[in-house]
Amino acid sequence: MSSNARRAPLRGQLSPVGILIGCVGCVIITASSVYTALKMGSLPWPTIFTSITALVLLRAAGRTSLNEANITQVIMSAGSMVAGGLAFTIPGVWILGAGDDVSMLEMLAVALAGTLLGLVCTALIRRHFVDESDLEYPIGRAAAETLLASRAGGKTGRMLFGSMAVAGAWCVAREVLGIIPALVAQVPIPGVATGLQLSPMRWAVGFLAGRRSIIWWTVGAVAGWFGIVWAGSALGLWDVATAQGIVSSLGMGLMMGSGAGVVIKDVVLPLFGRGRASIAVGKDPGEGLSLRAVLSSLEGATGAFGSCGTCERPLPGPSSKRDCGLLALMVAAAALVLCFVLGFSPVVCLVVVALSFVTAVMSAQSVGQSGIDPMEIFGLIVLLFVAAFSASTRVQLFFVAGVIAVACGLAGDVMSDFKTGQIIGTDPRAMWAGQAIGALLGTFVAVGAMAALVGAYGTDAFGTDALFVAAQANVVATMVSGIPSTTAFVVGLAVGAALYLAGIPSMMLGLGVYLPFYMSISTVAGAVVRWVWDRVRVARGADPTQTEEAGVVVASGVLGGESIVGIIIAFASVAAGLAGV
Repeated sequence: MSSNARRAPLRGQLSPVGILIGCVGCVIITASSVYTALKMGSLPWPTIFTSITALVLLRAAGRTSLNEANITQVIMSAGSMVAGGLAFTIPGVWILGAGDDVSMLEMLAVALAGTLLGLVCTALIRRHFVDESDLEYPIGRAAAETLLASRAGGKTGRMLFGSMAVAGAWCVAREVLGIIPALVAQVPIPGVATGLQLSPMRWAVGFLAGRRSIIWWTVGAVAGWFGIVWAGSALGLWDVATAQGIVSSLGMGLMMGSGAGVVIKDVVLPLFGRGRASIAVGKDPGEGLSLRAVLSSLEGATGAFGSCGTCERPLPGPSSKRDCGLLALMVAAAALVLCFVLGFSPVVCLVVVALSFVTAVMSAQSVGQSGIDPMEIFGLIVLLFVAAFSASTRVQLFFVAGVIAVACGLAGDVMSDFKTGQIIGTDPRAMWAGQAIGALLGTFVAVGAMAALVGAYGTDAFGTDALFVAAQANVVATMVSGIPSTTAFVVGLAVGAALYLAGIPSMMLGLGVYLPFYMSISTVAGAVVRWVWDRVRVARGADPTQTEEAGVVVASGVLGGESIVGIIIAFASVAAGLAGV
Protein backbone atom coordinates (compact mmCIF):
# COMPACT_ATOMS: atom_id res chain seq x y z
CA MET A 1 0.00 0.00 0.00
CA SER A 2 1.41 3.39 -0.96
CA SER A 3 2.03 6.17 1.52
CA ASN A 4 -0.61 8.31 -0.23
CA ALA A 5 -3.20 5.58 0.21
CA ARG A 6 -2.35 5.32 3.87
CA ARG A 7 -2.78 9.06 4.39
CA ALA A 8 -6.03 9.41 2.43
CA PRO A 9 -8.36 9.13 5.45
CA LEU A 10 -6.43 11.86 7.27
CA ARG A 11 -6.62 14.22 4.28
CA GLY A 12 -10.32 13.55 3.84
CA GLN A 13 -11.09 14.47 7.47
CA LEU A 14 -8.61 17.34 7.89
CA SER A 15 -9.68 19.37 4.87
CA PRO A 16 -8.66 22.88 3.76
CA VAL A 17 -12.27 24.05 4.07
CA GLY A 18 -12.50 22.64 7.58
CA ILE A 19 -9.18 24.18 8.58
CA LEU A 20 -10.29 27.61 7.31
CA ILE A 21 -13.64 27.48 9.11
CA GLY A 22 -11.97 26.11 12.22
CA CYS A 23 -9.34 28.85 12.31
CA VAL A 24 -11.88 31.65 11.93
CA GLY A 25 -14.00 30.12 14.68
CA CYS A 26 -10.91 29.62 16.85
CA VAL A 27 -10.08 33.33 16.74
CA ILE A 28 -13.60 34.33 17.78
CA ILE A 29 -14.06 31.71 20.50
CA THR A 30 -10.57 32.13 21.99
CA ALA A 31 -10.92 35.90 22.28
CA SER A 32 -14.38 35.48 23.78
CA SER A 33 -13.07 32.89 26.24
CA VAL A 34 -10.45 35.30 27.57
CA TYR A 35 -13.11 37.90 28.30
CA THR A 36 -15.58 35.37 29.72
CA ALA A 37 -13.02 33.76 32.03
CA LEU A 38 -11.90 37.14 33.38
CA LYS A 39 -15.33 38.72 33.66
CA MET A 40 -17.45 35.80 34.87
CA GLY A 41 -14.89 33.66 36.67
CA SER A 42 -15.92 30.59 34.67
CA LEU A 43 -15.42 29.08 31.24
CA PRO A 44 -18.17 26.83 29.83
CA TRP A 45 -17.03 24.01 27.54
CA PRO A 46 -17.53 25.23 23.94
CA THR A 47 -17.44 21.71 22.43
CA ILE A 48 -21.17 21.25 21.76
CA PHE A 49 -21.48 24.76 20.38
CA THR A 50 -18.52 24.32 18.05
CA SER A 51 -19.74 20.88 16.95
CA ILE A 52 -23.06 22.24 15.72
CA THR A 53 -21.50 25.41 14.28
CA ALA A 54 -18.92 23.38 12.35
CA LEU A 55 -21.60 21.01 11.05
CA VAL A 56 -23.84 23.85 9.86
CA LEU A 57 -21.04 25.77 8.16
CA LEU A 58 -19.60 22.70 6.46
CA ARG A 59 -23.01 21.67 5.17
CA ALA A 60 -23.44 25.16 3.78
CA ALA A 61 -20.18 24.54 1.89
CA GLY A 62 -21.52 21.22 0.59
CA ARG A 63 -19.60 18.98 3.03
CA THR A 64 -21.49 16.30 4.97
CA SER A 65 -18.81 14.25 6.75
CA LEU A 66 -19.29 14.00 10.52
CA ASN A 67 -15.59 13.31 10.95
CA GLU A 68 -14.68 16.44 9.03
CA ALA A 69 -17.12 18.41 11.18
CA ASN A 70 -15.61 16.89 14.31
CA ILE A 71 -12.08 17.92 13.39
CA THR A 72 -13.30 21.38 12.42
CA GLN A 73 -14.86 21.83 15.85
CA VAL A 74 -11.63 20.56 17.41
CA ILE A 75 -9.75 23.41 15.74
CA MET A 76 -12.43 25.91 16.78
CA SER A 77 -12.49 24.94 20.45
CA ALA A 78 -8.82 24.19 21.22
CA GLY A 79 -7.83 27.80 21.83
CA SER A 80 -10.49 28.32 24.50
CA MET A 81 -8.66 26.12 26.98
CA VAL A 82 -5.39 27.93 26.29
CA ALA A 83 -7.28 31.15 27.03
CA GLY A 84 -8.62 29.67 30.25
CA GLY A 85 -5.18 28.58 31.42
CA LEU A 86 -3.84 32.11 30.96
CA ALA A 87 -6.88 33.95 32.36
CA PHE A 88 -7.06 31.74 35.45
CA THR A 89 -3.44 32.38 36.49
CA ILE A 90 -1.51 35.33 35.01
CA PRO A 91 -3.86 38.14 36.22
CA GLY A 92 -2.81 37.15 39.74
CA VAL A 93 0.42 39.06 39.05
CA TRP A 94 -1.57 42.23 38.39
CA ILE A 95 -3.79 41.63 41.41
CA LEU A 96 -0.65 41.62 43.57
CA GLY A 97 0.51 44.85 41.96
CA ALA A 98 3.41 43.49 39.91
CA GLY A 99 1.87 44.01 36.48
CA ASP A 100 4.83 45.90 35.04
CA ASP A 101 6.92 42.76 35.44
CA VAL A 102 4.97 40.80 32.79
CA SER A 103 5.58 41.47 29.11
CA MET A 104 3.59 40.28 26.15
CA LEU A 105 6.56 38.11 25.14
CA GLU A 106 6.51 36.39 28.53
CA MET A 107 2.77 35.75 28.31
CA LEU A 108 3.32 34.29 24.87
CA ALA A 109 6.12 32.10 26.24
CA VAL A 110 3.83 30.80 29.01
CA ALA A 111 1.04 29.98 26.58
CA LEU A 112 3.37 28.42 24.01
CA ALA A 113 5.24 26.24 26.52
CA GLY A 114 1.97 25.05 28.05
CA THR A 115 0.47 24.32 24.64
CA LEU A 116 3.47 22.29 23.46
CA LEU A 117 3.61 20.26 26.67
CA GLY A 118 -0.15 19.69 26.65
CA LEU A 119 -0.09 18.41 23.08
CA VAL A 120 2.80 16.05 23.80
CA CYS A 121 1.16 14.68 26.92
CA THR A 122 -2.13 13.95 25.16
CA ALA A 123 -0.31 12.19 22.35
CA LEU A 124 1.31 9.89 24.89
CA ILE A 125 -1.73 9.08 27.00
CA ARG A 126 -4.55 8.96 24.42
CA ARG A 127 -4.57 5.22 23.93
CA HIS A 128 -4.55 4.39 27.61
CA PHE A 129 -7.20 6.90 28.73
CA VAL A 130 -9.55 6.68 25.75
CA ASP A 131 -9.21 3.24 24.17
CA GLU A 132 -8.29 1.11 27.17
CA SER A 133 -10.05 2.80 30.09
CA ASP A 134 -13.74 2.99 30.99
CA LEU A 135 -13.73 6.76 31.59
CA GLU A 136 -16.98 8.39 30.46
CA TYR A 137 -15.73 11.79 29.20
CA PRO A 138 -19.26 13.26 29.41
CA ILE A 139 -18.44 16.34 27.32
CA GLY A 140 -16.91 14.28 24.51
CA ARG A 141 -19.76 11.78 24.61
CA ALA A 142 -22.30 14.62 24.45
CA ALA A 143 -20.55 16.07 21.40
CA ALA A 144 -20.62 12.66 19.70
CA GLU A 145 -24.32 12.22 20.44
CA THR A 146 -24.99 15.67 18.99
CA LEU A 147 -23.17 14.88 15.75
CA LEU A 148 -24.77 11.45 15.40
CA ALA A 149 -28.25 12.79 16.12
CA SER A 150 -27.86 15.38 13.38
CA ARG A 151 -27.55 12.52 10.90
CA ALA A 152 -29.89 10.04 12.54
CA GLY A 153 -32.92 12.30 12.94
CA GLY A 154 -36.11 10.58 14.05
CA LYS A 155 -36.76 9.99 17.73
CA THR A 156 -33.11 10.28 18.73
CA GLY A 157 -32.78 13.65 17.02
CA ARG A 158 -36.01 14.93 18.57
CA MET A 159 -34.89 13.89 22.05
CA LEU A 160 -31.49 15.51 21.73
CA PHE A 161 -32.50 18.78 20.11
CA GLY A 162 -35.65 19.03 22.21
CA SER A 163 -33.62 18.75 25.42
CA MET A 164 -31.15 21.27 24.00
CA ALA A 165 -33.99 23.74 23.41
CA VAL A 166 -35.35 23.32 26.94
CA ALA A 167 -31.92 23.76 28.55
CA GLY A 168 -31.17 26.76 26.34
CA ALA A 169 -34.47 28.43 27.28
CA TRP A 170 -33.71 27.72 30.93
CA CYS A 171 -30.32 29.40 30.58
CA VAL A 172 -31.86 32.49 28.98
CA ALA A 173 -34.45 32.70 31.77
CA ARG A 174 -31.70 32.51 34.38
CA GLU A 175 -28.86 34.55 32.86
CA VAL A 176 -30.69 37.14 30.76
CA LEU A 177 -34.20 37.53 32.16
CA GLY A 178 -33.37 36.80 35.79
CA ILE A 179 -36.53 34.74 36.23
CA ILE A 180 -34.70 31.70 37.58
CA PRO A 181 -32.14 32.14 40.38
CA ALA A 182 -28.68 30.65 39.99
CA LEU A 183 -28.67 29.11 43.48
CA VAL A 184 -31.48 28.02 45.81
CA ALA A 185 -31.93 26.15 49.11
CA GLN A 186 -29.01 27.89 50.78
CA VAL A 187 -28.60 27.03 54.45
CA PRO A 188 -26.46 29.21 56.76
CA ILE A 189 -23.73 26.82 57.91
CA PRO A 190 -20.48 28.44 59.10
CA GLY A 191 -17.73 27.95 56.53
CA VAL A 192 -19.82 25.79 54.15
CA ALA A 193 -21.19 27.17 50.86
CA THR A 194 -24.50 25.32 50.62
CA GLY A 195 -27.30 25.43 48.06
CA LEU A 196 -28.42 23.83 44.83
CA GLN A 197 -27.32 25.23 41.47
CA LEU A 198 -30.20 25.53 39.04
CA SER A 199 -27.94 24.49 36.19
CA PRO A 200 -29.07 21.80 33.74
CA MET A 201 -25.45 21.47 32.63
CA ARG A 202 -24.31 20.67 36.17
CA TRP A 203 -27.09 18.08 36.56
CA ALA A 204 -26.25 16.54 33.20
CA VAL A 205 -22.63 16.04 34.29
CA GLY A 206 -23.89 14.16 37.35
CA PHE A 207 -26.28 12.16 35.16
CA LEU A 208 -23.51 11.09 32.79
CA ALA A 209 -20.82 10.46 35.42
CA GLY A 210 -20.40 6.92 36.65
CA ARG A 211 -22.15 5.88 39.87
CA ARG A 212 -18.89 4.90 41.54
CA SER A 213 -17.30 8.27 40.81
CA ILE A 214 -20.32 10.11 42.17
CA ILE A 215 -20.28 8.08 45.38
CA TRP A 216 -16.66 8.94 46.13
CA TRP A 217 -17.22 12.55 45.09
CA THR A 218 -20.05 12.72 47.65
CA VAL A 219 -17.92 11.09 50.32
CA GLY A 220 -15.22 13.70 49.79
CA ALA A 221 -17.68 16.61 49.89
CA VAL A 222 -19.39 15.45 53.07
CA ALA A 223 -16.17 14.49 54.84
CA GLY A 224 -14.39 17.70 53.89
CA TRP A 225 -17.05 20.33 54.40
CA PHE A 226 -19.22 18.79 57.10
CA GLY A 227 -16.58 16.67 58.79
CA ILE A 228 -13.56 18.96 58.83
CA VAL A 229 -15.08 22.43 58.46
CA TRP A 230 -18.46 22.26 60.21
CA ALA A 231 -17.94 19.53 62.81
CA GLY A 232 -14.28 20.36 63.44
CA SER A 233 -14.96 24.04 64.07
CA ALA A 234 -18.08 23.25 66.12
CA LEU A 235 -16.02 20.98 68.37
CA GLY A 236 -13.40 23.70 68.79
CA LEU A 237 -10.62 21.80 67.06
CA TRP A 238 -9.88 24.83 64.87
CA ASP A 239 -11.57 27.98 63.63
CA VAL A 240 -13.48 28.15 60.35
CA ALA A 241 -10.68 29.86 58.41
CA THR A 242 -8.16 27.24 59.52
CA ALA A 243 -10.60 24.46 58.65
CA GLN A 244 -11.12 25.87 55.15
CA GLY A 245 -7.34 25.98 54.67
CA ILE A 246 -7.08 22.34 55.76
CA VAL A 247 -9.83 21.34 53.33
CA SER A 248 -8.29 23.16 50.35
CA SER A 249 -4.84 21.72 51.12
CA LEU A 250 -6.19 18.20 51.64
CA GLY A 251 -8.21 18.36 48.41
CA MET A 252 -5.20 19.50 46.41
CA GLY A 253 -3.09 16.78 48.01
CA LEU A 254 -5.63 14.07 47.16
CA MET A 255 -5.80 15.18 43.53
CA MET A 256 -2.03 15.39 43.27
CA GLY A 257 -1.72 12.00 44.95
CA SER A 258 -4.16 10.53 42.46
CA GLY A 259 -2.01 11.80 39.61
CA ALA A 260 1.08 10.34 41.26
CA GLY A 261 -0.78 7.03 41.65
CA VAL A 262 -1.62 6.99 37.95
CA VAL A 263 2.02 7.52 37.03
CA ILE A 264 3.21 4.84 39.49
CA LYS A 265 0.63 2.27 38.42
CA ASP A 266 0.46 2.95 34.71
CA VAL A 267 3.99 4.12 33.90
CA VAL A 268 6.56 3.13 36.51
CA LEU A 269 5.32 -0.35 37.42
CA PRO A 270 4.83 -1.51 33.80
CA LEU A 271 8.33 -0.29 32.93
CA PHE A 272 9.86 -2.27 35.77
CA GLY A 273 7.49 -5.21 35.53
CA ARG A 274 5.73 -6.65 32.55
CA GLY A 275 6.25 -3.39 30.72
CA ARG A 276 9.99 -4.16 30.57
CA ALA A 277 9.28 -7.40 28.78
CA SER A 278 6.94 -5.65 26.36
CA ILE A 279 9.67 -3.17 25.46
CA ALA A 280 12.18 -5.96 24.95
CA VAL A 281 10.09 -8.20 22.71
CA GLY A 282 7.80 -5.60 21.15
CA LYS A 283 4.57 -6.82 22.75
CA ASP A 284 1.95 -4.68 24.40
CA PRO A 285 0.27 -6.43 27.33
CA GLY A 286 -2.47 -3.82 27.29
CA GLU A 287 -1.59 -2.51 30.73
CA GLY A 288 -0.33 0.97 31.45
CA LEU A 289 1.72 3.15 29.17
CA SER A 290 4.26 0.70 27.74
CA LEU A 291 6.78 2.06 25.28
CA ARG A 292 4.93 0.34 22.47
CA ALA A 293 1.68 2.04 23.44
CA VAL A 294 3.43 5.40 23.56
CA LEU A 295 4.97 4.91 20.13
CA SER A 296 1.66 3.87 18.62
CA SER A 297 -0.47 6.49 20.32
CA LEU A 298 -0.49 9.07 17.53
CA GLU A 299 -1.28 6.36 15.00
CA GLY A 300 -4.57 5.69 16.76
CA ALA A 301 -3.75 2.04 17.30
CA THR A 302 -6.40 0.07 19.11
CA GLY A 303 -4.98 -3.33 18.29
CA ALA A 304 -1.42 -4.52 17.74
CA PHE A 305 1.31 -2.03 17.01
CA GLY A 306 1.68 -1.38 13.32
CA SER A 307 -1.99 -0.97 12.46
CA CYS A 308 -4.56 1.76 12.90
CA GLY A 309 -7.61 0.67 14.82
CA THR A 310 -9.76 3.34 13.20
CA CYS A 311 -8.89 2.66 9.57
CA GLU A 312 -7.53 -0.91 9.81
CA ARG A 313 -4.50 -0.02 7.71
CA PRO A 314 -0.84 -0.90 8.26
CA LEU A 315 1.42 1.85 9.48
CA PRO A 316 5.07 2.18 8.54
CA GLY A 317 7.73 1.94 11.22
CA PRO A 318 9.61 5.11 10.23
CA SER A 319 6.43 7.13 10.76
CA SER A 320 6.47 6.19 14.44
CA LYS A 321 10.08 7.32 14.68
CA ARG A 322 9.12 10.64 13.11
CA ASP A 323 6.29 10.98 15.61
CA CYS A 324 8.64 10.37 18.52
CA GLY A 325 11.12 12.84 17.05
CA LEU A 326 8.40 15.47 16.68
CA LEU A 327 7.25 15.01 20.27
CA ALA A 328 10.84 15.20 21.53
CA LEU A 329 11.40 18.43 19.59
CA MET A 330 8.22 19.91 21.07
CA VAL A 331 9.35 19.08 24.60
CA ALA A 332 12.79 20.52 23.88
CA ALA A 333 11.25 23.70 22.47
CA ALA A 334 9.06 24.10 25.56
CA ALA A 335 12.08 23.60 27.83
CA LEU A 336 14.10 26.19 25.90
CA VAL A 337 11.25 28.70 26.17
CA LEU A 338 11.06 28.08 29.92
CA CYS A 339 14.80 28.48 30.31
CA PHE A 340 15.70 31.37 28.00
CA VAL A 341 12.51 33.45 27.81
CA LEU A 342 11.03 32.94 31.29
CA GLY A 343 14.41 32.67 33.00
CA PHE A 344 13.98 29.41 34.90
CA SER A 345 16.95 27.37 36.04
CA PRO A 346 17.53 23.99 34.31
CA VAL A 347 16.29 22.15 37.42
CA VAL A 348 13.03 24.12 37.50
CA CYS A 349 12.58 23.54 33.77
CA LEU A 350 12.99 19.81 34.29
CA VAL A 351 10.49 19.80 37.16
CA VAL A 352 7.89 21.81 35.22
CA VAL A 353 8.18 19.55 32.18
CA ALA A 354 7.94 16.40 34.30
CA LEU A 355 5.02 17.64 36.38
CA SER A 356 3.19 18.85 33.28
CA PHE A 357 2.91 15.18 32.35
CA VAL A 358 1.68 14.21 35.84
CA THR A 359 -0.90 17.00 35.97
CA ALA A 360 -2.05 16.32 32.40
CA VAL A 361 -2.75 12.75 33.51
CA MET A 362 -4.71 14.16 36.45
CA SER A 363 -6.63 16.44 34.09
CA ALA A 364 -7.44 13.58 31.73
CA GLN A 365 -8.74 11.50 34.62
CA SER A 366 -10.76 14.35 36.14
CA VAL A 367 -12.41 15.32 32.86
CA GLY A 368 -13.01 11.67 32.00
CA GLN A 369 -14.81 11.03 35.27
CA SER A 370 -16.56 14.31 36.00
CA GLY A 371 -16.36 16.66 33.02
CA ILE A 372 -14.57 19.16 35.29
CA ASP A 373 -11.02 20.38 34.65
CA PRO A 374 -9.67 22.37 37.63
CA MET A 375 -6.70 23.52 35.57
CA GLU A 376 -5.76 26.40 37.86
CA ILE A 377 -5.61 24.01 40.83
CA PHE A 378 -3.12 21.80 39.02
CA GLY A 379 -1.12 24.91 38.18
CA LEU A 380 -1.27 26.01 41.79
CA ILE A 381 -0.03 22.63 43.04
CA VAL A 382 3.05 22.78 40.83
CA LEU A 383 3.59 26.45 41.69
CA LEU A 384 3.72 25.59 45.40
CA PHE A 385 6.05 22.67 44.74
CA VAL A 386 8.47 24.84 42.76
CA ALA A 387 8.30 27.57 45.41
CA ALA A 388 9.29 25.04 48.08
CA PHE A 389 12.69 24.18 46.58
CA SER A 390 13.70 26.98 44.22
CA ALA A 391 14.57 30.64 44.40
CA SER A 392 12.13 31.57 41.62
CA THR A 393 10.65 35.05 41.86
CA ARG A 394 7.00 35.63 42.65
CA VAL A 395 6.24 36.52 39.03
CA GLN A 396 8.01 33.37 37.82
CA LEU A 397 5.80 31.30 40.11
CA PHE A 398 2.77 32.65 38.30
CA PHE A 399 4.45 31.67 35.04
CA VAL A 400 4.77 28.11 36.38
CA ALA A 401 1.07 28.04 37.24
CA GLY A 402 0.20 29.44 33.81
CA VAL A 403 2.24 26.84 31.92
CA ILE A 404 0.68 23.96 33.86
CA ALA A 405 -2.84 25.39 33.65
CA VAL A 406 -2.59 25.79 29.87
CA ALA A 407 -1.20 22.25 29.51
CA CYS A 408 -3.94 20.77 31.71
CA GLY A 409 -6.73 22.79 30.11
CA LEU A 410 -5.63 21.66 26.68
CA ALA A 411 -5.23 18.07 27.88
CA GLY A 412 -8.80 17.96 29.19
CA ASP A 413 -10.15 19.39 25.95
CA VAL A 414 -8.08 17.09 23.75
CA MET A 415 -9.03 13.93 25.64
CA SER A 416 -12.73 14.80 25.46
CA ASP A 417 -12.36 15.34 21.73
CA PHE A 418 -10.55 12.01 21.37
CA LYS A 419 -13.54 10.37 23.06
CA THR A 420 -15.85 11.98 20.51
CA GLY A 421 -13.61 10.70 17.74
CA GLN A 422 -13.58 7.21 19.19
CA ILE A 423 -17.38 7.10 19.17
CA ILE A 424 -17.91 8.40 15.64
CA GLY A 425 -14.73 6.94 14.09
CA THR A 426 -12.52 9.98 13.51
CA ASP A 427 -8.83 9.36 12.78
CA PRO A 428 -6.90 10.16 16.01
CA ARG A 429 -3.92 11.48 14.04
CA ALA A 430 -6.12 13.95 12.18
CA MET A 431 -7.72 15.03 15.46
CA TRP A 432 -4.36 15.62 17.08
CA ALA A 433 -3.24 17.65 14.07
CA GLY A 434 -6.44 19.71 14.33
CA GLN A 435 -5.80 20.29 18.03
CA ALA A 436 -2.27 21.44 17.27
CA ILE A 437 -3.52 23.92 14.67
CA GLY A 438 -6.23 25.34 16.92
CA ALA A 439 -4.10 25.40 20.06
CA LEU A 440 -1.13 27.14 18.44
CA LEU A 441 -3.40 29.72 16.78
CA GLY A 442 -5.27 30.12 20.06
CA THR A 443 -1.97 30.78 21.83
CA PHE A 444 -1.39 33.97 19.86
CA VAL A 445 -5.04 35.05 19.97
CA ALA A 446 -5.35 34.54 23.74
CA VAL A 447 -2.17 36.49 24.45
CA GLY A 448 -3.26 39.25 22.08
CA ALA A 449 -6.66 39.48 23.76
CA MET A 450 -5.09 39.63 27.23
CA ALA A 451 -2.65 42.30 26.13
CA ALA A 452 -5.45 44.31 24.51
CA LEU A 453 -7.53 44.27 27.71
CA VAL A 454 -4.56 45.32 29.82
CA GLY A 455 -3.68 48.06 27.36
CA ALA A 456 -7.26 49.34 27.27
CA TYR A 457 -8.17 49.21 30.96
CA GLY A 458 -4.87 48.90 32.82
CA THR A 459 -3.71 46.38 35.40
CA ASP A 460 -5.95 47.93 38.07
CA ALA A 461 -8.96 46.50 36.23
CA PHE A 462 -8.25 43.03 37.67
CA GLY A 463 -9.34 42.01 41.16
CA THR A 464 -12.25 41.12 43.41
CA ASP A 465 -13.93 44.54 43.23
CA ALA A 466 -12.58 45.52 39.81
CA LEU A 467 -13.95 45.36 36.27
CA PHE A 468 -12.52 41.87 35.71
CA VAL A 469 -13.05 39.70 38.77
CA ALA A 470 -10.56 37.02 37.63
CA ALA A 471 -11.72 34.79 40.49
CA GLN A 472 -9.39 31.85 39.85
CA ALA A 473 -6.35 34.09 39.42
CA ASN A 474 -7.28 35.75 42.70
CA VAL A 475 -7.17 32.36 44.42
CA VAL A 476 -3.75 31.66 42.92
CA ALA A 477 -2.53 35.07 44.07
CA THR A 478 -3.77 34.35 47.59
CA MET A 479 -2.00 30.98 47.68
CA VAL A 480 1.35 32.24 46.41
CA SER A 481 2.39 32.86 50.00
CA GLY A 482 2.23 29.11 50.67
CA ILE A 483 0.00 26.08 51.27
CA PRO A 484 -2.47 26.83 54.09
CA SER A 485 -1.81 23.46 55.73
CA THR A 486 1.33 21.64 54.66
CA THR A 487 0.46 18.68 56.87
CA ALA A 488 -2.96 18.25 55.26
CA PHE A 489 -1.42 18.51 51.80
CA VAL A 490 1.22 15.85 52.55
CA VAL A 491 -1.41 13.56 54.08
CA GLY A 492 -3.65 14.04 51.04
CA LEU A 493 -0.73 13.35 48.71
CA ALA A 494 0.09 10.04 50.39
CA VAL A 495 -3.53 8.96 50.85
CA GLY A 496 -4.45 9.92 47.29
CA ALA A 497 -1.65 7.79 45.82
CA ALA A 498 -2.41 4.86 48.11
CA LEU A 499 -6.14 4.95 47.37
CA TYR A 500 -5.58 5.06 43.63
CA LEU A 501 -3.21 2.09 43.80
CA ALA A 502 -5.93 0.30 45.82
CA GLY A 503 -8.45 0.92 43.03
CA ILE A 504 -10.35 3.81 44.64
CA PRO A 505 -10.90 7.00 42.53
CA SER A 506 -9.07 9.42 44.79
CA MET A 507 -9.34 12.15 42.15
CA MET A 508 -13.12 12.21 42.70
CA LEU A 509 -12.60 12.13 46.45
CA GLY A 510 -10.25 15.09 46.14
CA LEU A 511 -12.66 17.03 43.94
CA GLY A 512 -15.39 16.54 46.52
CA VAL A 513 -13.11 17.79 49.30
CA TYR A 514 -11.84 20.79 47.33
CA LEU A 515 -14.80 22.12 45.35
CA PRO A 516 -17.45 24.26 47.09
CA PHE A 517 -20.10 22.03 48.61
CA TYR A 518 -22.94 23.48 46.52
CA MET A 519 -21.17 22.46 43.32
CA SER A 520 -20.71 18.91 44.52
CA ILE A 521 -24.26 18.49 45.80
CA SER A 522 -25.66 19.95 42.56
CA THR A 523 -23.70 17.36 40.58
CA VAL A 524 -24.96 14.60 42.88
CA ALA A 525 -28.50 15.83 42.15
CA GLY A 526 -27.92 14.87 38.52
CA ALA A 527 -26.94 11.35 39.61
CA VAL A 528 -30.16 11.13 41.66
CA VAL A 529 -32.12 12.13 38.55
CA ARG A 530 -30.33 9.31 36.69
CA TRP A 531 -31.36 6.82 39.38
CA VAL A 532 -35.01 7.94 39.23
CA TRP A 533 -34.99 7.97 35.41
CA ASP A 534 -33.71 4.42 35.17
CA ARG A 535 -36.23 3.02 37.61
CA VAL A 536 -39.25 4.84 36.18
CA ARG A 537 -38.42 3.77 32.64
CA VAL A 538 -37.81 0.15 33.63
CA ALA A 539 -41.04 0.12 35.70
CA ARG A 540 -42.89 1.15 32.55
CA GLY A 541 -41.45 -1.83 30.70
CA ALA A 542 -38.65 -0.11 28.79
CA ASP A 543 -35.56 -2.09 27.86
CA PRO A 544 -32.67 -1.22 30.27
CA THR A 545 -30.22 -0.74 27.40
CA GLN A 546 -32.58 1.56 25.51
CA THR A 547 -33.29 3.42 28.75
CA GLU A 548 -29.60 4.07 29.25
CA GLU A 549 -29.11 5.21 25.65
CA ALA A 550 -32.12 7.54 25.82
CA GLY A 551 -30.84 9.02 29.08
CA VAL A 552 -27.42 9.69 27.59
CA VAL A 553 -29.01 11.43 24.59
CA VAL A 554 -31.25 13.63 26.72
CA ALA A 555 -28.44 14.51 29.15
CA SER A 556 -26.14 15.29 26.22
CA GLY A 557 -28.78 17.61 24.81
CA VAL A 558 -29.19 19.35 28.14
CA LEU A 559 -25.42 19.77 28.41
CA GLY A 560 -25.25 21.14 24.89
CA GLY A 561 -28.22 23.48 25.24
CA GLU A 562 -26.86 25.37 28.21
CA SER A 563 -23.30 25.44 26.83
CA ILE A 564 -24.45 26.80 23.46
CA VAL A 565 -26.60 29.52 24.98
CA GLY A 566 -23.83 30.27 27.47
CA ILE A 567 -21.39 30.84 24.62
CA ILE A 568 -23.88 33.08 22.80
CA ILE A 569 -24.41 35.09 26.00
CA ALA A 570 -20.65 35.31 26.36
CA PHE A 571 -20.33 36.68 22.82
CA ALA A 572 -22.96 39.28 23.65
CA SER A 573 -21.13 40.15 26.88
CA VAL A 574 -17.87 40.60 24.98
CA ALA A 575 -19.54 42.92 22.48
CA ALA A 576 -21.33 44.90 25.18
CA GLY A 577 -18.24 45.07 27.38
CA LEU A 578 -15.94 46.28 24.64
CA ALA A 579 -18.51 48.79 23.42
CA GLY A 580 -19.63 50.24 26.72
CA VAL A 581 -16.79 49.95 29.21
